[in-house]
Amino acid sequence: MAGHVLVGADGSESSLEAVAVAAHEARRRGLGVRVLNAFTWPMLKIRHGSSSETAEPALRRRAEETVAAAVERVRAEEPDLAPVEGEVVTGEALTVLAARARDADLLVVGSRGLGAFSGLLIGSVAVHLAAHADCPVLVVRGRAIPEGPVAVAVDGSDAAKAAVEVAFGDAARRGTGLLAVHVWNTWSGTGPSGPGGPAPLWFDTDKLREDSEQTLSGALAAGRARHPDVEVEARSVHGRVRPSLIETSQEASLLVVGARGRGGFQGLLLGSVSQALLHHADCPVLVTRR
Repeated sequence: MAGHVLVGADGSESSLEAVAVAAHEARRRGLGVRVLNAFTWPMLKIRHGSSSETAEPALRRRAEETVAAAVERVRAEEPDLAPVEGEVVTGEALTVLAARARDADLLVVGSRGLGAFSGLLIGSVAVHLAAHADCPVLVVRGRAIPEGPVAVAVDGSDAAKAAVEVAFGDAARRGTGLLAVHVWNTWSGTGPSGPGGPAPLWFDTDKLREDSEQTLSGALAAGRARHPDVEVEARSVHGRVRPSLIETSQEASLLVVGARGRGGFQGLLLGSVSQALLHHADCPVLVTRR
């Protein structure tokens, strides 16, 4: 299926919300939707009425019903959308969705599925896919009807540059403004010496603020030229990165972040800031990668 938004559906309320969001995203992008359910079954027997049968056929029927309901939800949300396809695949959800994401323009998942423990803020499937999928991953979470600008986290890294490019496109498609946020502080070595460098004994806060504003200006220049109609607010914030971005999510309709920023370890696929936002943001989070 060429040009499509892929969405995982497992019958949970979270996945149904993801299906609705996937429909809207596909309409904005001029794409189709593929609804996918991946399942495994125990080699056990279950009883339906007076007949006994293996778990495989019964679970497959349930999966097909789940996909059919999700496809109908897509069509109800966006009646003119085409094509809309549903598929049931035998296999472990993480593996199947990650493999199918290679051919997708966007992967949409709910923050928690049927398999999530009640105490978890976000399901393992969403975290894994945000770290490993080859396409951007949109995790649906936060407020029921998020409104506001598209927000993007800027830190000067290559991942953040890609996130800014994606954020401009999303803001243009949504007809909203763009809020670009760069967070700086004086206690973590973030400043002229670079992230992770030795913390200086004194700080020129005016210089740090100026550096932050220059980082924002440089990151936004190309996007402003490509999308002159998008209203942009560049916000330099003095504070801690994760709490500041979580607070930003409370006024945004979407928060775009790179999979890894400047503070990430070389072997880390998903940075600590991105993970924190997946767990605590108050709006959907779009994780991008180059």
